[in-house]
Amino acid sequence: MAKTAAVVKKKANHGGWTKRNKIGFSYVCIWIAGFLIFQLYPFVSSFFYSFTNYDLFHAPQFVGISNYVRLITKDKEFWNSVSVTLVYTFVTVPGKVVLALVIALILNRDIKGINLTRTIYYIPSLLSGSVAVSILWKVLFMSDGFINSILNVLHLPSVQWLGDPDTAIITICLLEIWQFGSSMVLFLSALKQVPQSLYEAARIDGASRFRIFFKITLPMITSIAFFNIIMQLITALQNFTSAFVITGGGPNKATYVLGMKLYTDAFKFYKMGYACATSWMMFALIMVMTVILFATSKKWVYYDN
Repeated sequence: MAKTAAVVKKKANHGGWTKRNKIGFSYVCIWIAGFLIFQLYPFVSSFFYSFTNYDLFHAPQFVGISNYVRLITKDKEFWNSVSVTLVYTFVTVPGKVVLALVIALILNRDIKGINLTRTIYYIPSLLSGSVAVSILWKVLFMSDGFINSILNVLHLPSVQWLGDPDTAIITICLLEIWQFGSSMVLFLSALKQVPQSLYEAARIDGASRFRIFFKITLPMITSIAFFNIIMQLITALQNFTSAFVITGGGPNKATYVLGMKLYTDAFKFYKMGYACATSWMMFALIMVMTVILFATSKKWVYYDN
C-alpha cells in the first residue's frame, strides 16, 4: 500500500511539475524569442560585420581588422567623438547623481504633500530619451528662445547656447542632468533604509549635520550610489537623441558623440561594417570604464552584510 501510494504521489508530482513547467515556458518563450532575434543575433552579427566591408546592398566582404585599424590610426572624427563623449559623460554622470542625491535628501522628510512633490520631481525621467523633449529643449535654448528672453528681461546679454562650441555641449548635458528622477527614487529608497539608531547615537554624541551626512548617511547609501553611477555611465556613453535632435552634432562637431558617428556611418554613408566596428569600440569603452569602477568600488562602497 505504501509503495503504491508513493508511486501515485510521484506520478502526480511529476505530472504537476510538467504542467507548471509548460505554463511557465509559455509565458517566457516570447521574451526568449525576442531576446534571441532582437538582441543576441544583432549582437553576434555586428561583431562579424565589423570585420567586413558591408553596405547593405552587396554581400559582406571580409577585410580582417582593417576597420579597427582605420578607426584608431586614420579617423580623426572617431577620436573627436570619443573626446566629446567622454566630456559629456564626465559632466552628466556626476551632475545627475549629485543632483539626484540632493533632491532625495530634501524629499526625505515627512511633510504635507510630500508624495505629490516626489511624483512631480520624477516626471522628467518618464520622458527620458524622448525626441519631443529634445525638441522642446532646442526651442528653449535657441538664440531667440525662452531662456534668452528671460536674460533680456533681466538686462543680461543673450547667449548662443547652441551656436557656440563651448556652450553647446553644456546645453545637451543640462538636458540629461534634468532627468534625474530614476536615480532620485533609488536614493530616496536607500535613505529610508538607514537605521535611525545611528542618527540618534550621533546626535547624543553631539555630531553636526555635516558630520552625520559624511560619516553615516553617505557610507550607508554608497551601494545605491555605485549602482546609479554604473547605470548613468552606460546611458551617457550611448547618448544619441539629444545630440542628434538639438545640435545635429554641431557646431564644428562640438557635440558629435559616438552614437552620432555610428549613426552617420551606418545610415548616411551606408558603411555598415565600419559602423559595427565603431559600435564595438563603444562597447569596449563601456567595458573598460565599468571594470575600473568595479575595481575601485572595494575601497569606497559599503555593503551592510
